[in-house]
Amino acid sequence: MISLVTQVIILSSLVALTRSQSSTCRNSCGDIPIQYPFGIDDGCGSPYYRHILLCSDSGKLQLRTPSGTYPVRNLSYADPHMVVTDPFMWTCQDGESFRATRPFSLDTSTHLKLSTQNEYIFLNCSEDNVIIQPKPMFCEHFPEHCDSSCDSASYLCRHLPQCSFALTHTSCCSYYPKATESLRLMLKYCSSYASIYWRNVGAPQPYDQVPEYGIRVDFDIPVTMRCLQCQDPLKGGGTCGFDTHTQSFTCLCKQGNSTTHCKDYNIAQHNKRVQVIAGTVTGVSAAGAIGIGAGIWYLKKLRATAPVTCGVQTNENRLF
Repeated sequence: MISLVTQVIILSSLVALTRSQSSTCRNSCGDIPIQYPFGIDDGCGSPYYRHILLCSDSGKLQLRTPSGTYPVRNLSYADPHMVVTDPFMWTCQDGESFRATRPFSLDTSTHLKLSTQNEYIFLNCSEDNVIIQPKPMFCEHFPEHCDSSCDSASYLCRHLPQCSFALTHTSCCSYYPKATESLRLMLKYCSSYASIYWRNVGAPQPYDQVPEYGIRVDFDIPVTMRCLQCQDPLKGGGTCGFDTHTQSFTCLCKQGNSTTHCKDYNIAQHNKRVQVIAGTVTGVSAAGAIGIGAGIWYLKKLRATAPVTCGVQTNENRLF
């Protein structure tokens, strides 16, 4: 009885896998285009970015990181980067009232990295624990400690983007953390912080960048001959994807999947295998319905006598 239930479950999983791999990948989430190397459907894009992007039911694109899930404001493939917003960061609307915040972090095992175009302003820091000095003056006298100082005379503190006021009773300094740990340490002694990135506007230098609130995250686009061949319109114009079980490359086509490109003759053999799998499940579906009902009863009986085990999954140990 158990073997029958197991067989039905395995075959059902194979059909679900085949169906997901054969389905067309969504190419947008809201008004943000989704292209290789990303995918919001499992098996689409590059496995390096699997489960990184989510598309909510309301059509909002989100980025998953170890520190939380963040809205994606825009996504560029010409200059590979995305800009995300952190609702926990300080905003102009907060003024000199500070909310509890947490540091933004990225999974270092992915092909994502914080852009060097980001700058951080820290507010209301303890001068006993943080070196807060006008950087040009401080660097002249203490060059060995220049990198560890938070610049209180920075342009961003004197010209807060989109803010029509100046902080009068709160200290402000600009500092670029070298690692997530240094960001955590800064927030241990500062009330809040905000990330500001320098957006390219295409104007002549030196006015070719303007500061805006947000976090710029750069990404790599893995270029492979298989993907280029798959996307070639002359070879069928497929979509680059991967097998969700083996994570090996798969060219996703309207008429089925291929290991090379959509006009490969081997795709016909793949379609036959898909039909065989589907037919097998259909054949056992009636017996499976009876077996599942009996199997659930038997499994409940086993579970009642099984030892109790506990497991806790948190953001720290969650596998994305």
